[in-house]
Amino acid sequence: MITSVGIIGYGSWGLTLANLLAGRNIHTVVWGRNPQRVKELKETREDARRLPGVRLHPGIGFTSEFGDLDGLDTLLFVVPSHALREVATKVNNEINVPKLVLSGIKGIELTTLKRMTEILSEVLKVKYPAVLSGPSIALEVSRGLPTSVVVASHSIDIAKEFQQLLHTKRFRVYISEDVIGVELGGAFKNIIALAGGMVDGLRLGVNAKGALLTRGIVEIMRLAVKMGGNPLTLSGLSGFGDVITTSFSAFSRNRYVGEELGRGRPLKEILKGMIMVAEGIKTTKAALKLAEKYNVDMPITKVVNDILEGKITPIEAMERLMSRTGKPEYDFLDHPRQS
Repeated sequence: MITSVGIIGYGSWGLTLANLLAGRNIHTVVWGRNPQRVKELKETREDARRLPGVRLHPGIGFTSEFGDLDGLDTLLFVVPSHALREVATKVNNEINVPKLVLSGIKGIELTTLKRMTEILSEVLKVKYPAVLSGPSIALEVSRGLPTSVVVASHSIDIAKEFQQLLHTKRFRVYISEDVIGVELGGAFKNIIALAGGMVDGLRLGVNAKGALLTRGIVEIMRLAVKMGGNPLTLSGLSGFGDVITTSFSAFSRNRYVGEELGRGRPLKEILKGMIMVAEGIKTTKAALKLAEKYNVDMPITKVVNDILEGKITPIEAMERLMSRTGKPEYDFLDHPRQS
């Protein structure tokens, strides 16, 4: 039974999970890189910019020293994907890493194309790192609104341990052994959310957005299957569920970036005004590299990347997608053909 948790990362999701766990009387310590911000969180018990109106539980401990995490039952990593390898390496060098490790990160390492649990397994020498994913806007979870997610691990017993740790009356946790499918769905849904935001920015209507999200899931599913994931996983919480939520939520960073691009604002200008990371920007490039590696067609991902690189406009992307040659709706699953 898990009784103590170290949360590595003090962004909105890290603080949300800390509040959830401390509210269940779990000894919870949050690590953050910046000592000054750690001090502010400790004193004010709030992050007004990221989680407005949310009070942080008085039982949460805050630290900027990895040594304060030594001896805890489990570690939850919620840093940006591009920082995970560096942070995990420092953790491994400074403390005794527990056997139970969970990733709450939705991204792909751009330089290696590795998933977050692959990095944790490699750096920390943990045999069965788990992943938490699904439609879970941090502010809504922090406000106690009903949320359902999924925890996946190659060890179903470890998945059950994290299910027991996180499950509450307002935060429902399912389990899965499909780590690849759950992890890829969580990472790649941000690409589709960028595209969905562009549809909103261009005011193309709900027909267009519904079609885009559905075809976006097909792209994700196509790649996930090639990489060893279960297509059913991508039709669940960590796939379609997360795509829908992230593509419609007013609190979604990726949808916001896409919407502003659709309105004609330059990417650099959009990012200057943001305090949180839109993971989909880096993930789009990683997804295209994986698509090339596995020989998978991902037209939506391709046009999103071209938009991010300034090669085409969102309206040109829409025209390119709509003018593609006609094809079957599903051309990669082993379904019997009808005569």
